[in-house]
Amino acid sequence: MNIWIGQARRNVSGEVPAPPEQVRAFYVDLDNIPRVHPLVQWVRSTSRVDLADGYQQDYRVRDRIPLGPMGLPITYRARVIVPTAGPVTAHARQFPQVRLDSRVDFVTIVTGTRITEELTIAAPRPLLALTVEQAVAAHTTMLAAIAKVMSD
Repeated sequence: MNIWIGQARRNVSGEVPAPPEQVRAFYVDLDNIPRVHPLVQWVRSTSRVDLADGYQQDYRVRDRIPLGPMGLPITYRARVIVPTAGPVTAHARQFPQVRLDSRVDFVTIVTGTRITEELTIAAPRPLLALTVEQAVAAHTTMLAAIAKVMSD
């Protein structure tokens, strides 16, 4: 990492009233994300590769980043690695040198599933605090929206 890029780690979690297999299937299908992620406008799959233990899928994603009363549209690439079982990992790469890497666990609880996202966020130092704040807020909102969608 160079001196101009900062990094932060955060955990975000939420409870979903559905079994882990169902929650995981919803989460890894990025076509669902515009329904639940407050910044994502659209998602397009660009490739899929079967792996020995699961698959890797690449996407183009369009976000609308709030900047005061305006919104800045940003298109970026994302990769989701979905093993047959266990944690899912994802990597998003945005302009200007913003990176979000995540490890996502789906754990059975009495009321359904606890989703825990371990987020590693890197961005140019002047943007890091705002980027982290927006990522944590968006992912917290997304997990709550997944719970709402899956409880209906």
